[in-house]
Formats: sequence, structure tokens, C-alpha cells
Amino acid sequence: MQKKLKKNRIRCKHCGDIIESKSTNDFQKCKCGAVGIDGGLDYAKRVYGSNPTELHYEELSEYNG
Repeated sequence: MQKKLKKNRIRCKHCGDIIESKSTNDFQKCKCGAVGIDGGLDYAKRVYGSNPTELHYEELSEYNG
């Protein structure tokens, strides 16, 4: 059984903003623009800086199951 998203959110490690996507095309960016989130409860898409060795966000999503 696949886990279902209950909350789709992250915290930016640069500015501390917590951002949440609540619906499929609800793209949100933090106040400094370093990270973005999309997908609502359908999928968890993350958008962040070009340095792939640095994790720009802390995962705060919650799942059912």
C-alpha cells in the first residue's frame, strides 16, 4: 500500500520560511526564493537552487499509513 500525503510542506534552510502546497497546482515559494513546493496532496514536487550537493530545505511533509 502506497503512503498518501496528508501535508505537503518544507522549511527553507536559508530564510526559515515554512511553505505548504495545498492543491495540485498550488506552487509556493519561500520569501527569499531559494526553494519552492508544488503538488498539493497529489504529489510532492520540490524546486531549489542549482547546487545538487546542498539540501536547501528540511522536509516537513506528513503521510497517512
